[in-house]
Amino acid sequence: MDSDSDNESAPEMRQRSFPNILITGTPGTGKTVTSSMVAQAVPGMTHIEVGKLVKEKALHDGYDAEFNSYLINEDKVVDEMEEMMQEGGKVVDHHGCEFFPERWFDLVVVLRANNSILYPRLEGRGYNTKKITENIECEIMDVVKIEAFESYDSSIIVELKSETIEDMEENVQRIETWIENWRENNAE
Repeated sequence: MDSDSDNESAPEMRQRSFPNILITGTPGTGKTVTSSMVAQAVPGMTHIEVGKLVKEKALHDGYDAEFNSYLINEDKVVDEMEEMMQEGGKVVDHHGCEFFPERWFDLVVVLRANNSILYPRLEGRGYNTKKITENIECEIMDVVKIEAFESYDSSIIVELKSETIEDMEENVQRIETWIENWRENNAE
């Protein structure tokens, strides 16, 4: 993604006292749990679950019954989130990342899980076989990771294993430390 053509009329990000973080990954890698844990652990950070926002604010173009999901309208999502992202202190949780403006994020976390862990998680959610297969293939082919590296500067991307509760707790601690360092280095 070329940040210059990102949305030429888009406002510049103002100085913020808290960073914005994107937590992305294949469905089932623990994005929502990790994002929620970060927001709870760090006062001043707020969790934005994009899938929930899409549903609540009707930021979609209908429903895909085959995949049991909404057809997200990326322009509507970006318009809805623009002002809140300028405030800073957001932990955004979504399985896709290429449509979010590069200027929004100070850290992009790509969560990963082995398919032997991922498959039962998706099965437990009641996903149909086609949806499970598509998500497992995405994880095997590094789809979300590649999307992240094509959309954001590699210096702000970190890939973290997210297979156990211990992994998630360690990931949250790493992100907490990163936030503290960001705040020290970006104090007004």
